Amino acid sequence: MDDSTLSQLQAGAFRRLVAHLDAHKEVQNIDLMNLAGFCRNCLAKWLIAEAESQGVSLDDDSAREQIYGMPYAEWKSKYQK
Repeated sequence: MDDSTLSQLQAGAFRRLVAHLDAHKEVQNIDLMNLAGFCRNCLAKWLIAEAESQGVSLDDDSAREQIYGMPYAEWKSKYQK
């Protein structure tokens, strides 16, 4: 498998993970951290790190909005217990 195809597959898997988490807003970040060792905020930080490694500017708020599907403060007020 060539690198481009692998990269596309990995990106698709990441999008499915984010969509899955979006469909299960009842799952709290603390639950994810306790069970899996990562949470939505971790995904946002990993997105920032990858952007930086590729010379792309991405701030924390924008990264979180990509993961949460809305501004983080809005997600917290609607879904965080």
